[in-house]
Amino acid sequence: MASKPAKHREDHVLIVTDGKGQKEFILQDKTYSVGRGRQCDIRLNSQFVSRHHATLIKRSRGDGNDYYRIIDGDSSGKVSVNGLLINGRKVLIHDLKNGDKVIFGPQVSAIYEHRQYDVFPTVPPDDPFDITLIDPAMIDSEIEYE
Repeated sequence: MASKPAKHREDHVLIVTDGKGQKEFILQDKTYSVGRGRQCDIRLNSQFVSRHHATLIKRSRGDGNDYYRIIDGDSSGKVSVNGLLINGRKVLIHDLKNGDKVIFGPQVSAIYEHRQYDVFPTVPPDDPFDITLIDPAMIDSEIEYE
């Protein structure tokens, strides 16, 4: 039986920490609005964050791999009040890389992760009715703790 090749998978993840704790957002859409406003795709819980603080835009490299660009403010060009700090530097636009830390305001931040891994397909057994039973006599009744 020939084995199936592994499939390469990539996830773009934004891990947000704000007044409500920590939450992971798996990014798949072309654009996201980030801020405290109710209309935002990624809502931040803080009075120090603008209603529409930033915009995430999915981009493609020449090699076919995707990445996300973060832009301070909304899509019309209106920047946020506090701005964006990425890895300690104030920026208007930044192409996110794995491990980048984005500061939106006091106690409101996000870590961007570009996760890459291979998914190996599982192969069903040859016999769908092959069931392995455990004989109770095979189990040691005494539990050992380390």
